[in-house]
Amino acid sequence: MPNSSSLSPAQIERFITDGFVRLDRAFPKTLADEARTFLWRQTGCDPADPSTWTKPVIRLAGFGGPIFHAVASTPALHAAFDALVGAGRWQPLHAIGSFPIRFPSAENPGDDGWHVDMSFGWQERPDDFLSWRVNVSSRDRALLLLFLFSDVGDDDAPTRIRVGSHLEIARQLAPAGDAGLSLRDLAADGFASTAHLPEATATGEAGTVYLCHPFLVHAAQRHRGRVPKFMAQPPLLPSVPLALDRPDGEYSPVETAIRRALER
Repeated sequence: MPNSSSLSPAQIERFITDGFVRLDRAFPKTLADEARTFLWRQTGCDPADPSTWTKPVIRLAGFGGPIFHAVASTPALHAAFDALVGAGRWQPLHAIGSFPIRFPSAENPGDDGWHVDMSFGWQERPDDFLSWRVNVSSRDRALLLLFLFSDVGDDDAPTRIRVGSHLEIARQLAPAGDAGLSLRDLAADGFASTAHLPEATATGEAGTVYLCHPFLVHAAQRHRGRVPKFMAQPPLLPSVPLALDRPDGEYSPVETAIRRALER
């Protein structure tokens, strides 16, 4: 669909085929620094004293306020949302979260399994995350976003990504229709259907954002570096449901990827 974007046509095509695109300098590093200062206080840890970093990961809920609103409202990000989801088809981010803050540790973090983020079903069973669901039209999620608030190198627990895995997940979801599948259903084989795919990692400088297809298979990993990793992973919510059959043919790249997977 037509767009005026911070993403090039080649980047949009890679999003469709690979399931993600990296947007450098999506927000200023000065805002990342301010946000990190705030987040350090929420962890209860001392940034100058590694002896206080006693856990491999600390999870913080989402935060609003001027800093995080500014982070999520840059022209570059809004143009990218328009390009991938469609102008007028997404809800502005008024807060950002959740934050898995990862610390250097020899301990397994315990949350590093391959998965797809679920988008509905948590309302009925909030304490049973394996029952949460996703369906082929990606109900209630337009994108998965990875905001880097610190510089992330190869040893700094970058998120692992199975390139092109969103296409396989779309094919698995299609027979389930609107009801979709639960994480328990999808993870029954450990996402073996995507194990053959090449792996990428979400590295980059603070201020980088990875815009990911909702069906992308990804995983955390242990932090082997020296400096804690600060990242947020909020969803971008749709303002109108995604559609796989549009009379006008104005499909977004998120929808186009699903349609290609289903050979429509």
